[in-house]
Amino acid sequence: MADMFADYKKEMVEKTTLTPKKEKADAPPPTSGGHGNFEYLYRGAFTMLKVNLSAGEKLKAESDAMVAMSANVAVEGKLEGGVLGGLGRMLSGEKFFFQTLIAQNGPGEVCLSPSMPGDIMDIELDGMTSYILQKDGFFAGDEGVNITTKMQNLAQGFLSGEGFFVIRAGGRGRLFISSYGAIHPIDLSPGEEIVVDNYHLVAWPETMDYHIEKASSGWISSFTSGEGLVCRFRGPGRILIQTRNPQAFAAWLRQIMPSR
Repeated sequence: MADMFADYKKEMVEKTTLTPKKEKADAPPPTSGGHGNFEYLYRGAFTMLKVNLSAGEKLKAESDAMVAMSANVAVEGKLEGGVLGGLGRMLSGEKFFFQTLIAQNGPGEVCLSPSMPGDIMDIELDGMTSYILQKDGFFAGDEGVNITTKMQNLAQGFLSGEGFFVIRAGGRGRLFISSYGAIHPIDLSPGEEIVVDNYHLVAWPETMDYHIEKASSGWISSFTSGEGLVCRFRGPGRILIQTRNPQAFAAWLRQIMPSR
């Protein structure tokens, strides 16, 4: 009888014992980049990039991107590519100057944020393949990344919505691009095609074959549908698109802004 009571008491204790709380999962370690460790903070609509620079390392970024930095990090404006390079960037929708951040007298930390709400993504440049970027697509890059401009042909200049000059990112190192909204990659196999709205493009390899066409079979339906002109890409390659259209957002703002 005593043994039966002891077994019952043990069973009741086991049933009433609370299940221990699970420990919170550790945050993922920072991603290792070409210029030190980096990580994305507050991923989503308001992503911020944190980069840990070793002593003497440099990081280039779009003008006014710096949010915070260690006291030993120096920031300076730089006219990369000279006056002509700056003018070319302005014609493509980028800013005239870049900012260069340098860790002096030891390692330092830098936090950067783009001007538009959206995401940030990194691309490892191998020195062979260059990328074409949308307006304001360049965000930051290591010292070996070269930002220049490329002139489009007549049809692309008139119809793409990007103008006659676009941004080309080449060289070797890690490139950071920014978007309006989230960034979605699309991988195309050889010969595979996809149609993308011009204003949703972020970046694509310079070697990819693409052309601009009507969204629909006829001009009237193309424009009444609200799509107008689109880009048809042919693989192989990876296209990076953004989930929001800055032009559509600007049009929506104009509708609700009070008239003078």
